[in-house]
Amino acid sequence: MPPLTPFGVGATAGGGGLEPDGDYDGVEFHGLDLAGQDGGGARFLDCAVRDCALTETRLSAARFIDSVLDSVRGVGTDLGAAVLRDVEIKEPRLGGVQLHGATLERVVISGGKIDYLNLRQSRVKDVVFENCVLVEPDFSGATLERVEFVNCALKGVDFDRATMKDVDLRGASELDISRGIDRLAGTVISPSQLVDLAPAFAAQTGVRVEA
Repeated sequence: MPPLTPFGVGATAGGGGLEPDGDYDGVEFHGLDLAGQDGGGARFLDCAVRDCALTETRLSAARFIDSVLDSVRGVGTDLGAAVLRDVEIKEPRLGGVQLHGATLERVVISGGKIDYLNLRQSRVKDVVFENCVLVEPDFSGATLERVEFVNCALKGVDFDRATMKDVDLRGASELDISRGIDRLAGTVISPSQLVDLAPAFAAQTGVRVEA
């Protein structure tokens, strides 16, 4: 990543806060409280967002390209219909993140914990979730292609109406599926995961298992 200009310096000042439809190129946002600000429709190219508060920050339809989000935190961040391409998200601490209708392509999410991640109707391609905890993530109606979960805990995941192709679940440290057990075509699971999911598969097909 090229040298970055701190947000608030020179042309990046933007009146002290994010701007709707703003254009940020090579900017670093570091240690800032961006809670409640409106950056809807903004473009972030070659940017870094580090150790920032994003509670109820509006970033709907924003575009993050070749950027890093490191140690961001907050509740209710709105990234609905956003585009994240060639992005790394490291050690997030987020809750209720809205990514419905979003496009994630060539994204790595590593470490941290995200509660109630909303990825409904999203397009998720060439994405890796590693060493993170996802509590009740919602992939309902989403399209997942070439997605891998590596040492990632999936607690109460919702795959209802999801479409999956080349999705590797074998590395998930925990795989708890609340809905969408019938949507696992196109995924790869391990033998031990198959054993754990057997009761759900049986229930889905109407099979009774009795001693």
